[in-house]
Amino acid sequence: MHAAAIESAPVELTVLMPCLDEARTVGTCVAKARETCRANGIVAEILVADNGSADGSQRLARESGARVIHVPARGYGA
Repeated sequence: MHAAAIESAPVELTVLMPCLDEARTVGTCVAKARETCRANGIVAEILVADNGSADGSQRLARESGARVIHVPARGYGA
């Protein structure tokens, strides 16, 4: 599937990543998820559920192409 067709097609998969102060790794994780989906022709959205990071994780996730949502309960799995 061509890149333009993938971008306009409906989402087939949501990759959900919980996040709490993951500035060191979130960009790499998002990039790898996007690359893997693209390489396999999967139309996906990458969603980062942030639990109150204070290290810039949200910005880095967005810059890497993820959609970021705020989860009000702080902590992993909250």
